[in-house]
Amino acid sequence: MTSSPPDHPHRSWPEVVGLIPAAGQAKRLQPFPCSKELFPVGFTTDPKTGAPRPKVAAQYLLEKFQAAGISKTFLVIRKGKWDLPNYFQEGAGVGMSLAYVVIPGSLGPPDTLDRAYPFIAQYRIAFGFPDILFGPSDAYRRVIEEQERTGADAVLGLHRIDDPRVWDMVDIDADGRVREIVMKPPVTALTFGWCFAVWTPAFSEFLHRFLCADETKQNMGFLISTANDPGRDLAMGVVLQAAITAGLAIHSVQFPQECCLDIGTPENLVKAVRLYTGN
Repeated sequence: MTSSPPDHPHRSWPEVVGLIPAAGQAKRLQPFPCSKELFPVGFTTDPKTGAPRPKVAAQYLLEKFQAAGISKTFLVIRKGKWDLPNYFQEGAGVGMSLAYVVIPGSLGPPDTLDRAYPFIAQYRIAFGFPDILFGPSDAYRRVIEEQERTGADAVLGLHRIDDPRVWDMVDIDADGRVREIVMKPPVTALTFGWCFAVWTPAFSEFLHRFLCADETKQNMGFLISTANDPGRDLAMGVVLQAAITAGLAIHSVQFPQECCLDIGTPENLVKAVRLYTGN
């Protein structure tokens, strides 16, 4: 018999803030005229004039943060990607406060996120990739509720994946607890992969210590293998699996009727433009 997850109806959880890695170079899309986070994907309505205006890729993620009641977000950007703060500025256009952490370069998303550690260590984190489009609009609210219900160190949002060879697939038990992250398997019976997450200060601390550990540095050549990431970046799935191995509680919420789309390839960018513009 499996025991029910712990309930925490009276616990006061830390505030949730958004955290977005935006230090990449969009290698798969080059040459590209702007940061891929700012590529127009669909349209929105100007609240002042009522006229249509382009809706950039990262705005979809920021709107999901806002729908979950998140009022501030940190974007970690690479030096030179000044078009991002120039476009979003302090966040008035997306209804939240934005701050930017500027770094010279990164080993990959975990390293990028950890550069914000001094500013976010005390918060719960709503994490998402700014170039992955997914539903539903209340996705973060539902994942935050699951984190609070279970007390998990992290909760992953899961979507059905058409091609597991390019995604981090997730093995879960009957209660939604994550047993294993399977990195881009050539063959698998798993059908769900993860594309966003909410985590507690415990996971932020684990991420920070994992990156600082001598063992991690010594094994970096293996960790950034093309089997984990075709571009040889350090992948978030590597850290999530290490956290599971270390005993952190990682849970999940499935969104079986929703799709997710990584616009970081030319083929998927075309799909996104057609999907969100109706062309």
